[in-house]
Amino acid sequence: MGYLSQPALKNLKKYSYKGVDESLVSHYLLTPYWNWFIKLFPLNIAPNTITLLGLCIVVFNVVTLLYYDPLYLTEKDGETGPPQWIYFTWAIGLFMYQSLDAVDGKQARRTGMAGPLGEMFDHGCDALNTTLEVVLASRALNLGRSWWTVASQIATLANFYLTTWEEYHTGILYLGPFSGPVEGILMIVIIYVITGIFGPTFWDNKLLTFTRLDRIPQVVQHVPNIGLNESFMVFGAFGLAFNIVSSYRNVIKATRSDGKSSLKPLVYLLPFVISATLQILWLLSPSYHDSTIIHSPLFLPFLFAWGLQFAHQVGRMILSHITRAPFPLWHNMWLWSVVGMVDAQLPFLFDRSPLIQSTPKRTAVFVYLTLAVSLITYARFCALVIRDITEFLGIACFTVRKKDGEGVWRETRDIQQDGYVKRL
Repeated sequence: MGYLSQPALKNLKKYSYKGVDESLVSHYLLTPYWNWFIKLFPLNIAPNTITLLGLCIVVFNVVTLLYYDPLYLTEKDGETGPPQWIYFTWAIGLFMYQSLDAVDGKQARRTGMAGPLGEMFDHGCDALNTTLEVVLASRALNLGRSWWTVASQIATLANFYLTTWEEYHTGILYLGPFSGPVEGILMIVIIYVITGIFGPTFWDNKLLTFTRLDRIPQVVQHVPNIGLNESFMVFGAFGLAFNIVSSYRNVIKATRSDGKSSLKPLVYLLPFVISATLQILWLLSPSYHDSTIIHSPLFLPFLFAWGLQFAHQVGRMILSHITRAPFPLWHNMWLWSVVGMVDAQLPFLFDRSPLIQSTPKRTAVFVYLTLAVSLITYARFCALVIRDITEFLGIACFTVRKKDGEGVWRETRDIQQDGYVKRL
């Protein structure tokens, strides 16, 4: 018995991808480019290899950040940070990620490798990329170690969770007129370019002062003069609210057409709320203004651990979607987060010192241990799922091969519809 049950494996053959893209930018500007770009790849390159290449580019961008700014300190903290040309490489890297993420599906159809494994792999890489780009974009916006970066993490992960939750209930991946994978990514690319030209401190300029709206008394009375970086976060909050309404509207339409309750799907939003709440309460130790983790070098490993746990959580959601399994409400890593949160909050809860995170050194050990456990559990999940799917469907993950009717590995172009090798 593998990770997936036999009924779940059998449902894999019933899966078919359905997507709706309402983006004008995607339709009129990017699609012609993507159609040209995919022709650069030979047919012996597997679509999952293209997906993984895109993620590796983003990981390389993060490595450059860690090389130049390992403590994640911004200019207002007295650090010089990465050289400005680095931000141009981040812009190129993210644009290439978007391009590769867009054409992997086209490559799957070209090579006859389209299927549920590609859906899992594509979304899994996207889930990891969300946290990586939060780290990079927050540094480019000169936010660094702050609650604004935490807010960015929550908003970005919430948008991704909503999209996955919506797809689970509707069976369709909706990308609206303004979506994260298209316009959202291009917006961050522009942020990187602007930062590369003017530097991260550019985003500390006050919104009303920069736009000269501070000369209008009515505007000054009703609009706070916050920084451009903080304004971007507020814009993201409005975008999140719009996506919540849009996603739920699509879910209501789908559930009513199937004669199901339109309120029950709301319960499936709780896993994200619970996981995010645990992380926030952990970060609130000992107080909002003096967070032990946020204002220390532990902030980045904490965010990375959070991102891995989130990728694991949505990975199980996607797996349930493609196998028509029940929605995964419980996640075992919550137990670990509960331990970390409760231990950090012992002074507030019971007026006593933490048992595990009693010193800065022990706190560091526990946070890095959290990162290691999160990585191992997610890597194990990926390995087991890929093994089960590839063995059951008779496909390879990173090569353009399938098993023929006799169980022999063949190039996909050599296999007929009935599963046997083409005869000359």
